[in-house]
Amino acid sequence: MFLRRSSRAIQRQWRLCHSLNRTAESQVRAALIRGFHSTRNFQAVKPVLLADIGEGIVECEIIQWFVEPNARVEEFSPLCEVQSDKASVEITSRFSGVVKKLYYEAGEMAKVGKPFVDIDIQGGASQEDLDALTAPEPAKEGASEPLNKESLSKPPQAQDPTNKATESSAQENSKPSSAPAKKGKCASLATPAVRHLSKELNVDIMEIEGTGRDGRVLKEDIYKFVEQRDSPAKPSEPTSLFPNGAPTETGKQTETVVQLTSTQQMMFKTMTRSLNIPHFLYADEIDFSQLHELRRRLNKAVAQTAKEGEVSKLTYLPFIIKAVSIALHQYPILNARVDVDPESSKPTLVHRSQHNIGVAMDTPVGLLVPVIKNVGAKSVLAIAAELSRLQSQASAGKLSPQDLTGGTITVSNIGNIGGTYVSPVIVEKEVAILGVGRMRTVPAFDDEDNVVKKHVCNFSWSADHRVVDGATMARAAEVVRKIVEEPDVMVLHLHSRSRKASMAYRHGIA
Repeated sequence: MFLRRSSRAIQRQWRLCHSLNRTAESQVRAALIRGFHSTRNFQAVKPVLLADIGEGIVECEIIQWFVEPNARVEEFSPLCEVQSDKASVEITSRFSGVVKKLYYEAGEMAKVGKPFVDIDIQGGASQEDLDALTAPEPAKEGASEPLNKESLSKPPQAQDPTNKATESSAQENSKPSSAPAKKGKCASLATPAVRHLSKELNVDIMEIEGTGRDGRVLKEDIYKFVEQRDSPAKPSEPTSLFPNGAPTETGKQTETVVQLTSTQQMMFKTMTRSLNIPHFLYADEIDFSQLHELRRRLNKAVAQTAKEGEVSKLTYLPFIIKAVSIALHQYPILNARVDVDPESSKPTLVHRSQHNIGVAMDTPVGLLVPVIKNVGAKSVLAIAAELSRLQSQASAGKLSPQDLTGGTITVSNIGNIGGTYVSPVIVEKEVAILGVGRMRTVPAFDDEDNVVKKHVCNFSWSADHRVVDGATMARAAEVVRKIVEEPDVMVLHLHSRSRKASMAYRHGIA
């Protein structure tokens, strides 16, 4: 009797505990389902908009993608490289997650302010977070199953070793078909300098297997590819003057349509606007003999004192840029810009205090004009250092938009390529430009009628004749000529300005 009563009591306690466990389990399951569904509702695929990079740029060319669909990205990791009218810029991710969609192919134009990539933010959740949102697996198949199998349980294939083996073998079989690199959205990883080299050597970078980190294509890879490509067809005779074959008399005229690069499009727009500016040209011959001797002496001193990474050799261009800045102090109208009121159409002159001198450079992507900021406050050595930095950045294709904006006057040194005379074109928001010709050695007569060797160069000025008259341009050009021909004058100007700054500081003005 006692055992029978004890058995009934144990059975009642077991039923009570079992019902409580089932109730608690259902409550936990309902909470998990509600929480998971709220996460899915919150998780919308985030479209990443192409940000405005300034200067009124409305579209950019996609140079290369660093990601592909279904790729994992972290916050601030690079997504792609774009080329604007001014420079190339890397766009980074604002979110961590999984890339779902690329809106543009490499080489297409992306609109500023429009989506260019979609990122699934739920893909950014860690495995621990996903496990926390997943109900524990039941011990047996017959146990209570979750209400939402897709949300709270793993796929059936993961529980079936046969299916898993089949799936893995199918993936292995599909690997060879995906091995060849595809052109388009998933462009090969490479720096701008490497891409420029591939263009110069007429190499499709998608055909090269990169040996750098994460498959990045290196310069060595391109040189090796070119060597292998050209090795069977090495010419035994001297290179022909006609790379595409000698012209034939019976050949028909053919025309090939070539799209402008982004740099050429920028140049097209800028020069078209420059047609609205009435130009006049003023040219003069400059004697560089004294500056040639001064530069030779200074280079000896600079080479002895220069540290690693510093400028070890001075060219003529920093002296010319500094001379232009000194002339702008005397003729500030050449540092101004013309503004026209859109309502009244009344023109005005806007004078600018800083001398931000642009320097035209021939780069692998075409003509670019990076700007040396505040030249009036820089020494010749500081100008040379900034010029060297801009030249290296331009060669590598890494000029930032800040390096290419804000110019007040331009210097174009066409002489380092060739040509004695040039007729430079004024760019918008400026009123003058200086073109520097090729340095040459000529015989000349000195003050005692003796024949001497001189180093001469031609300066060609263009000015906006709407606001600058010929006399003003001639006087400013004469100031530059005297400073270049007698570089000691430059030292006097620098000493005078330094003394004024020192006096102003002592009197509490500066």
